[in-house]
Amino acid sequence: MAFDYPDTLRYTDTHEYVSLEGNTAIVGITAFAIDQLGDIVFLELPEIGAEVSKGDKFGTIESVKAVEDLKSPVTGKVVAINDSMVDAPEDLANDPYSAGWLLKVEIENPSEIESGMSAHVYREMVEGA
Repeated sequence: MAFDYPDTLRYTDTHEYVSLEGNTAIVGITAFAIDQLGDIVFLELPEIGAEVSKGDKFGTIESVKAVEDLKSPVTGKVVAINDSMVDAPEDLANDPYSAGWLLKVEIENPSEIESGMSAHVYREMVEGA
């Protein structure tokens, strides 16, 4: 199955994505990860004001198959969480790259995002192309 990986995003090898709006990073998980998890039943995210560090766990996502850690692609302070996804995590699959964002993080170092994979590189990683 082919998935969409927007070119405007950067991707991690743990299947999170990040985009930048000013000094705010928008973080979510990819369509590939959502598909691999299956039916998502629970989402745990940090509180607003929490500090997150690049590469460290910021929450968990639980499906009927598994519980997976969510890892932050950036370092900074959480300024928003997507309550609608916490309340209805099964909706992540509907629109992971727009309505399905998870966190907004005020970042300390915008260049951290540049270390993420491009859509092309991420697609090759997950599709084995």
